[in-house]
Amino acid sequence: MSAWQYPDRVVRNGDLRGDRADEIMAAPHPASLMDRMMLADQTTYLPDDLLAKVDRASMAVSLEARVPILDHRIVELSWRMPENMKIRAGVTKWVLRQVLYRRVPREMIERPKTGFSVPVDAWLRGPLRRWADDLLSPESLAKCEFLEPAPIVREWEAVKSGTGSGISVWTILMFQAWYAQWA
Repeated sequence: MSAWQYPDRVVRNGDLRGDRADEIMAAPHPASLMDRMMLADQTTYLPDDLLAKVDRASMAVSLEARVPILDHRIVELSWRMPENMKIRAGVTKWVLRQVLYRRVPREMIERPKTGFSVPVDAWLRGPLRRWADDLLSPESLAKCEFLEPAPIVREWEAVKSGTGSGISVWTILMFQAWYAQWA
């Protein structure tokens, strides 16, 4: 649920409890892990990430977008469905696929996902490397009272070598750029 596997090792003296997704995952209800994961996605990832991206992208080209699958009646129905209608034999969105098969060619349904990802890793190893090197240097990180430099420097070295996650250091870069401007 975080760009960092252990965010508490990156944030100095940070009390990272209280994250809504973590609270949902640790709660006893809903009882099933799948339902807790769905609830965490529905209350955090969708509104804070995916739907915000759809909104920005559509507004950028003067389109009014609606996400029909999020109609409250559909969401309520999905919460009443048993798990075997949601996932069956490893096939996700099983019942939705059954409905779509009646009207949409199978090859349009059974395709690999394509997301909204941007080539952060390539940017950081390419045109943004000098900028990132400056903000992620041990000296620059040491100026920030909120961050623990060592794990960030390690991850940045891994990104530069092609083995780390650009997304994890991107979050730090955005904070560092803000901090350099406003702190």
